[in-house]
Formats: sequence, structure tokens, C-alpha cells
Amino acid sequence: MDIATLIGIIGAIGFVVAAIVLSGDVGLFINVQSILIVVGGSLFVALANFSLSQFFATGRVMAKAFFFKIEHPQELIDTAVEMADSARKGGFLALEEAEIPNRFFRKGIDMLVDGHDAEVVRQTLSKDIQMSYTRHEEGARFFSVLADIAPAMGMIGTLIGLVGMLSNMDDPKAIGPAMAVALLTTLYGAFMANVFCIPVKNKLMLRADQEKLNQQLILDAILGIQDGQNPRVIEGMLRNYLAESKRATADEGDE
Repeated sequence: MDIATLIGIIGAIGFVVAAIVLSGDVGLFINVQSILIVVGGSLFVALANFSLSQFFATGRVMAKAFFFKIEHPQELIDTAVEMADSARKGGFLALEEAEIPNRFFRKGIDMLVDGHDAEVVRQTLSKDIQMSYTRHEEGARFFSVLADIAPAMGMIGTLIGLVGMLSNMDDPKAIGPAMAVALLTTLYGAFMANVFCIPVKNKLMLRADQEKLNQQLILDAILGIQDGQNPRVIEGMLRNYLAESKRATADEGDE
């Protein structure tokens, strides 16, 4: 579970709710018309921008912002060094029974075992990296579109409320509810976009970048193993994928 996403969104909601409670009457901030306009309207407009399959897949995609497990690059480097050492001692066939949880890494090793040419390995794995990133990007794009739509729907609700208010200026009792719709739809739209949609979109793009970085590391490792490079040379090359502070820590550990 991604604690940062959970704490960030819950914390933001908590502070907003606390401000509402401290203002006095919580009921003033609840309006069914406004919720229907912003939430319902935004979802259906978003549906119009995507296919049904993409729309219904958003729940699974959104879960990656909260539940996502990815190997640390150092773990992949350690695995690559181990694979390189085994390949130098027993050839590529020695890697066939190796336990590699990462499916992308496993695919690359299987291609080595099958005897594919280096260029074929490079093109195949590079294509996989690009397609994987595109899929992640598509999921993030849904929440990006939703973040744009929600404030716009809030503005539409505001205009509806203002029309209702102006058309009933002679009835003081109708002015209050119409004004509530006008203001609350703007509030709901801004809240939905900034507290939920934008953070989820940004976290999904972060996930995509992290996975792409790991896959590029794996590609370099696979090509290094195929080329018969010394395991320590491969390790040194792959440490470029680590943050500078992590590289220094890893070097101190070797010493």
C-alpha cells in the first residue's frame, strides 16, 4: 500500500471537513443537486471521452495509486549480477531454472536461453517498455480529463444556480437554495479535481516512470549478460540508475 497517497488524500479531506464542521452547520455544505451535477455529470462527460472498456477499467487503474509493489532498482541490480555470474559459469542454459519474480526480467532471460539475436532482444523488450508506459499513461489520462471536467461542471452548476436565483428574485425563499447550488457546485468541482483526480493522476504517472526506469535497467542488464560482460562491469553500469546517494551507499557496502 502506498501510505503517502492514502495519508495525503485522507489528510486533505480531513482538513476540509474540519473547516466545514468548525464553520457551524454542516448541512449547509450538502446539496444533492450540486453532487449530481458535478459527480454524475463529470463521470458521464469523461465516459464520452473514452471507450466503455477504458471507462470500466478505471477502478483497477486507480488502485495502482494506492496499492502498487515495485522492486527497488538495487534488487534488480543484485539479480542481474547473479544472472551474469551464472551465465559466465554455465552458459545461458544455466539461467533457465532461475527464479525471477519480475515478469519482464523473466521474459528477457527466456529470450537469452532461446538464443535470440541481441538486436531482436533489444527491439522486443524496448517495444514492451513503450507499450507498458503507454498503458499507464492512458490510465492517468482518464483522471487528467476528469480533473479538467469537474471544475467545468462546477461552473455549469453555478450558472444553473444563478439562473434559478435571478428568475426568482421576487421570492426571497427561492434565492437561498439557488445560491447554494451556485456556490456548492463550484466547491465540489474544485474539491473533486484538486483533492482526488490530480493526485491520483500524478501518482499513476510516477508509477509509470518508476516501472519504465526499472525496465530500462533490466534491458541494459539483459544485453550486458548476452554480451558476456563481467558481472562487476554490469553492476557498475547499472548503478547509474540509482540516486547518487544510493550509489555511494552501495559502494560503501561493497568495500
